[in-house]
Amino acid sequence: MEDKVLRKLFLGFIHIHILHHAKEKPIFGVWMLEELKEHGYNISSGTLYPILHSMEEDGLLSKKEKNVEGKIRKYYSTTDKGIHILNEARIKAYELFKEIKD
Repeated sequence: MEDKVLRKLFLGFIHIHILHHAKEKPIFGVWMLEELKEHGYNISSGTLYPILHSMEEDGLLSKKEKNVEGKIRKYYSTTDKGIHILNEARIKAYELFKEIKD
């Protein structure tokens, strides 16, 4: 059960990571999986891609397809709505950090 609870909690952190990196530059799934792994989030592509699609449907990310070495790669960027949500999340995360840091 502990893993299930942590997974739910960390999914919010993953969303914030995605918004942050997609704001800096367009991201694609495999790159994001590696980036998340560097921060200790070991998720599968079967978890990440539905998150990206859901965030796109919610208007937080926009998608552009590019042909890379004969394959279509989907690049995601943060929308204006996504930037607003990211800014709100930063405020909330900072407040939470200040409260629980000790």
